[in-house]
Amino acid sequence: MQYENTPISQNIEDRRGQGGGGMMGGGGLGIGAIIVVFAISYFTGINPAVLMGGAEMASKYMNQGGQTQPAATGPAVDPNDPTRKFLAHVMGSTEAVWGTVLPQQTGLDYTPATLVIYDGATRSGCGGAQAAMGPFYCPVDKKVYLDTSFFRDMQTKYGGGGDFAYAYVVAHEIGHHVQDLLGILDKADAYKKRSSQTQANAVSVRIELQADCLAGVWAANANQKWNILQQGDVEKAIATAQAIGDDRLQTAARGYAVPDSFTHGSSAQRAKWLMAGLKSGQISSCDTFSQ
Repeated sequence: MQYENTPISQNIEDRRGQGGGGMMGGGGLGIGAIIVVFAISYFTGINPAVLMGGAEMASKYMNQGGQTQPAATGPAVDPNDPTRKFLAHVMGSTEAVWGTVLPQQTGLDYTPATLVIYDGATRSGCGGAQAAMGPFYCPVDKKVYLDTSFFRDMQTKYGGGGDFAYAYVVAHEIGHHVQDLLGILDKADAYKKRSSQTQANAVSVRIELQADCLAGVWAANANQKWNILQQGDVEKAIATAQAIGDDRLQTAARGYAVPDSFTHGSSAQRAKWLMAGLKSGQISSCDTFSQ
């Protein structure tokens, strides 16, 4: 991925090296609760992040109205750190793309989200955040939370990796921010509250697949603007999308998959919707709710 010519975002909050920030108190989960969550996850195959209310889209109503707690002070982070610079470019490209595409295609203005990068644990407007949750978007404070160790996990645990695959992960979370601005998250949350668990899971899958598609829309438009894609980039992103499909994760965890418990979509679905956005560059191609 050639990202050096993309804009640099200032909406980066680097909390690395600032201490845990707390999964305890203030709406976070205590260690006992975390152990229970992971035990349930082991036997059910459900992503522990989903059980903890984090995951790809943190519940808007978890800790509603709570204030994000300031992280503990620590050593300053080098602004020239390669990871930070890369993420600033990725965020800058999402801001430029959605700042143009959203008004053109929907008539709505784009308000940028903030990317919080941390290590270990920190606080979000939706409660505690920790590495085990994976990256997620919090609608309460309009921030994406990313423990950068996830990139290493993509290589060692999920068989993914590479700059464009990493950028796809960020763009997927920004896709949730776009859904938030469009009012989709509110509608989905309201529907899930009055639905069965199976129906709620089905809505979660459609939300996640739409975010995959919106990540593809970003990639298509970013490539048109800055020629970011290099040979093999798309294949690596597809491999990553497939590696984190619910069917593959559940099968790896317990030997079989339970489709009714899916919350993010199958490997085939995730790859399909990423490519739908990438091929069209249009938000209209991301209607996962009617297909």
